This record gives sequence, C-alpha cells and structure tokens, in this order.
Amino acid sequence: MNLNHLAIFQAVAANNSVSGGARHLHISQSAVSKQLAEFERALGVSLFQRLPRGMRPTEAGRLLLGYANRLFAIEAEAEQVLRDLRQVARGRIAIGASRTIGAYMLPDVLAAFRHDHPGVELALQVENTQAIEDKLLAGEIDIGFAEGIERSEMLDYRVFAQDELVVIAAPSHPATRQPPTLAQLTRLGLLMHETGSGTRAVTEKALADKGLTVRPAMTLASTEAIKHTVATGVGLAILSSRAVQTELRAHTLTVVPVRGLHIRRPLYRVQLKDVAPGPTLEAFLPYLRHAGATAH
Repeated sequence: MNLNHLAIFQAVAANNSVSGGARHLHISQSAVSKQLAEFERALGVSLFQRLPRGMRPTEAGRLLLGYANRLFAIEAEAEQVLRDLRQVARGRIAIGASRTIGAYMLPDVLAAFRHDHPGVELALQVENTQAIEDKLLAGEIDIGFAEGIERSEMLDYRVFAQDELVVIAAPSHPATRQPPTLAQLTRLGLLMHETGSGTRAVTEKALADKGLTVRPAMTLASTEAIKHTVATGVGLAILSSRAVQTELRAHTLTVVPVRGLHIRRPLYRVQLKDVAPGPTLEAFLPYLRHAGATAH
C-alpha cells in the first residue's frame, strides 16, 4: 500500500472533497484526483461516493479511514517521541555500576540529572565489575561504571574520577594499636569481595606488586556486609575510602596505616567501543562532575 496515496485519501475524507484535500496538502486538485484514482485502482475498490456536493466514504472507505487515522496518529506520536528524545524530554538510560560507584557516588549524579530531566527513566543495576562488563557486551545496559582493571578490548574505558583504598578495622582491633607491616597484613585475616570484584582485583594486584599473595579469611558479597563484619572486630578489610566515611565519622571503623601500602585507582566510565551515545546518554555524561568527575 502506497502511504502517499493513503495520506491523500485521508485528507480528502477529512475535508469531504478533493479541493479541500488539495488545499490541506498544498498540492493541485488535479494531482489529488489522479492519485486518488490510482489508489482505488490499486486496491480494487471504490473509496468514495462522488456526490453533487462533496465526497462521502464508501463502506470500504470508512473501514480504511479507521486504519489510516490510527496509522498516522502513530506516525505523529513517533515523531513527537523523537523530538522529545532530542530535547531530552523523555527516554531511558540503563546504567550498570560496581558497588562503590553505584552505592556511594552515583546517587547524587542521578538525583541532579533527574531534577533537570524528570521525563527520563533511569535504571541502575549494582553488580561487580565483571558482571557490568558482561552486561555491556550483551547490550543489556547503555553505560557502565567500573572500579577494577581494564579487561576487554571491545570496551572503551575512560577515567571519570580517582579513588583510594584504605585498610579498615574496628577501633578495638589490635592492629589499631600496633599497625602491621605489609607481610603481617596478609596474615591478619582480610575480608574480601568475591572474585570478579573490582576492589578485590585492584587489592590483589597491589599486593602482588609487593611480592605478596593474600588468601581471604572470609569472602562476602557486599561492601555493607564487609563493613559490619569488620566492625565486630573480626579481621581487617581493604575498601574504598568513599565507602567508609559514615563509619569513620561514627567511630565504628578506623583506618589502619600500613607502611608501604598506598593504593590509588582510577574509576572508569565504560561503554562499547565505536558506538556513539544517543542524545539522552549524551546529556547525562556532563553530570558525572557531580561525582567529583572529569567527564571526557
């Protein structure tokens, strides 16, 4: 079915005449008559009764007009949606973030963006770094935030902030009175995230660079679980300084200085290589400065 012919048919039906349809479409009356006749021949039915004063749709015409009205309403809606998308008046961003970034950095970013763009839906998934990268490669999220080590050649990693990892303990832990050496630290019972965690990967690499390996005394699936367990006095942990600010102020945890151990790491925004962000995601990126970021 020729959609140009359908549009001419709809205009004639809406104006009850060929001349009215022609004026509406800004084309000649003869062109409307010719194309309408071609449309009827192609369909094999008469669409109008030609009356002394105007045109009235036949039964076939009334049936077709219902479909034409719905079709062009959908077209108008699609055009409006795309206009809104260009103006970031609506849309959706699926975000994946590793634990530290998702829990302690992105909430302020999301709140600021939502304030300015209330029509955009934001969906945040908090996973470990490996899971975030897998979801990006599978097309399940639009952008990821990772705190580990670059692993995939198919992904584009851009630094958006810096972070520091610190050794934490309960204030009553013996390590707070006699800070351990690096070698002693690995034997004091470190609580760690599971394999696949960016924090764990960075910690293991930092210790390996010092010739040390660590076997976790306990593996826990969340930063909050690690903090609460350490606060009971069971072992130490190495976590982002951003993740423990509340506990340090409340004196439920304390930082243990370890000579020779200074772990700083970049935090990455991660996207598929060679895939340009859409207008909604493009509008979101500058808001990363709310996370102490330098968005590239």
